[in-house]
Amino acid sequence: MAGWFELGKSSDGQFRFVLKAGNAEIILTSELYKAEASARNGIASVQKNCTNDSRFEKKESKNGKSFFNLKAGNHQVIGTSQMYASTASRDVGIASVKTNGTTTTIKVNI
Repeated sequence: MAGWFELGKSSDGQFRFVLKAGNAEIILTSELYKAEASARNGIASVQKNCTNDSRFEKKESKNGKSFFNLKAGNHQVIGTSQMYASTASRDVGIASVKTNGTTTTIKVNI
């Protein structure tokens, strides 16, 4: 099963999206946006940038967990991954974003 985006609202009325893999696990989470149109632009940016290796910034948190950011061409963070126990797991997450990020399926939960 292919992945999809879910567009929703936070408790304070702002918008965010998540990218889910075919198994329904969240693989990328966006920042908060004030407008729905801005969140949709973020989804379009994931679709455009997710196949470009240079757009993935591999990072390590202070507690030693690995994660990544997906960045746009202007170096703005589009989305952030979950924390992974190993760099190998993080790299599998990146591969999943590359595979699922081009989906055009958007489920709206507003």
